[in-house]
Amino acid sequence: MARPGRRHTGTRRTASPKRRRVHASEDVLSVLARAVREVQAAVESRHVTPAVRTKFQAVALVVREEHARVQGRQTGSQASRAERLKRLDGIATILAKTAVRDPRLLALLAEDAVVSDAARSLKRDMLRAAGIDPAPEEIAPPEPAAASAGTDRRVVPQSVVSRQLANPFLAPDFSPARPSQVGSRRLAGWELLNPLLRSFERAEGGASACMDLPAPARLRVPGNRELMPHQAQLVAAAAAGHRTFLLADEPGLGKTAQALLAAQVANAYPLLVVVPSVVKTNWVREAGLWTPNRAATAVHGNGDTVDGFADIVVVNYEVLDRHVGWFGEFGFRGMVVDEAHFIKNKSSQRSQHVLELSKRIRSCTSRPLLMALTGTPLINDIEDFLAIWQFLGWIDETEPLAELMGSLEKTGLTPADPGFYAAARTCVIDLGIVRRRKVDVAADIPARRTADLPVELDEKVGRSIRAAERDLARRLVSRYETALANRRSGGAVDGSGIDHDLVRKVATWEQKDASTTGTGENVFSMMRRIGQAKAGLAADYAAQLARSAGKVVFFAKHIDVMDAAEEVFARQGIRFSSIRGDQTPASRQKNIDAFVNDPEVAIAVCSLTAAGVGLNLQVASNLVLAELSWTDAEQTQAIDRSHRIGQTVPVTAWRIIAAQTIDSKIAALIDSKAGLAARALDGSDENVWSSADVQHEALVALLTDALSAAS
Repeated sequence: MARPGRRHTGTRRTASPKRRRVHASEDVLSVLARAVREVQAAVESRHVTPAVRTKFQAVALVVREEHARVQGRQTGSQASRAERLKRLDGIATILAKTAVRDPRLLALLAEDAVVSDAARSLKRDMLRAAGIDPAPEEIAPPEPAAASAGTDRRVVPQSVVSRQLANPFLAPDFSPARPSQVGSRRLAGWELLNPLLRSFERAEGGASACMDLPAPARLRVPGNRELMPHQAQLVAAAAAGHRTFLLADEPGLGKTAQALLAAQVANAYPLLVVVPSVVKTNWVREAGLWTPNRAATAVHGNGDTVDGFADIVVVNYEVLDRHVGWFGEFGFRGMVVDEAHFIKNKSSQRSQHVLELSKRIRSCTSRPLLMALTGTPLINDIEDFLAIWQFLGWIDETEPLAELMGSLEKTGLTPADPGFYAAARTCVIDLGIVRRRKVDVAADIPARRTADLPVELDEKVGRSIRAAERDLARRLVSRYETALANRRSGGAVDGSGIDHDLVRKVATWEQKDASTTGTGENVFSMMRRIGQAKAGLAADYAAQLARSAGKVVFFAKHIDVMDAAEEVFARQGIRFSSIRGDQTPASRQKNIDAFVNDPEVAIAVCSLTAAGVGLNLQVASNLVLAELSWTDAEQTQAIDRSHRIGQTVPVTAWRIIAAQTIDSKIAALIDSKAGLAARALDGSDENVWSSADVQHEALVALLTDALSAAS
């Protein structure tokens, strides 16, 4: 009986002796061209049978092997080899374009695709038909074990497939990787991981856990931005060739910028960045600010919107399991893990995926850039170090790897020697631990800063809010067009045909009507809805800060947002104080005292209006503004609860912004008006803009944008 798929190839071994005497590579090309046309015709007619898939895989196998054979030939002219490679690439391109139309065929192109016995047999027949005696094949490896539940969810985004089409049959051009281990001598037989951990528990005199860093690098940063000296030092270390960092600076010291610029000077592209979901959007935004010449993309869900050609790929832990397959084949030359304490539990899926990707990158790339970013690498105990060290390639499951082992050997000590622990700690630190506190670099940074953190709202809620924003814009446009048609005298019209005087009048009418009649969604109600939608995300970020940086003040305008945040903290086992306007003075003071004096109370949940003035909360240097203020003055007052006389460390206010909504417009307006006021008042902090002014300007901006889009 004929083997499966054989009768359809048109390449039976009954080919004439004359055909077999033709040059083998030409016959191979003829056989491949005929077979690929048959596959293409079957796909176009939507008649993709198992035999067609077998033929597709057999053709792919022969193309790969013939491509490698021609490249490795030393005989024949360079021109003839180039011509054959060109024809092979043409066949490969047809296969790739055909595969895009059928996911089952696309899967057969993967490097780890299981090769069926039928495809192996057909490949041998195709080679024989071309006059080539196939080499004896090794016994096929056993079928892989049943896929885990996580593997079942894995996807390959279409844009990544498009990237692969440029050269679909060749793996990325990885440089040779350095050996992972070297043989030890003095320390052979010693258990070393536990002594290494204990070396940090035995640190004496509060010695800084920070490697020696070079002088600050002189680096041109886009947009007239300046690096702080401590940031520039780490970038200089990367420029000098250092490639692994546990960057444990306290929050607010610019770890994101340091990582992005380190990747730039190390040319560690493509770069994979794994982050918590709450900061994913912000990472893409920061990449655009610090390295605008490098395209950045975020992976959402199944990656339908990912840019497969981007230099920087940002993914959150929650969806990493879906993409770990193609990540491992993408050719990343650098990897950054933000909030690296998230991987401390090595039995968790997120930790296993991160460690798997790190191992893959280290095995395929010479000296990749690996960075673990966390303000607190230790959450529960000293063993939390292990997963981070393993990600960085300093250790494996049982012992130190080559670089660390070599350093330990050079000490001439063993764990039985008194000086081993101090020397071992230094060996680990020198591999790339970088830790700076705010108090240590206070002269390098502003005493107070506001940092915007864009977040993506829940898909359903986000769609609803954006739909309400469009409805408001349509109502404003309709009102503008009616007024334009009824007016008698013209106003000032710019080149776009927009009467800006009338735009401002319409905004005033809308403001007045919104406060007296139920005309539908208005700016005020939309901002409240956005605040409710951000509540959980803002609370999650505040919880992260509390774990890594100590006490945090959480500000919100509305009671329901405070309630939602407190539910998040309660679920996560974080103690908090609640400071609200409806409390008695005694109750209010009791909660303030608990936050200030009790080290176990990590977060103060404060009403922006009730707690925004008159309180001293300088025990905290990090604040989270879950909802926007309507004025910069109100926002500044809230920040000043911590940033005040007696505060010994710089204060950072993290302003949570809902991306792709009017929230970002309001934030920009508040900032622009505050800047104008500051310049007008010669440096005064007083804000001359009222909340009504900002609401009015938001309506003006919304209507102007809608009119511009329609013109």
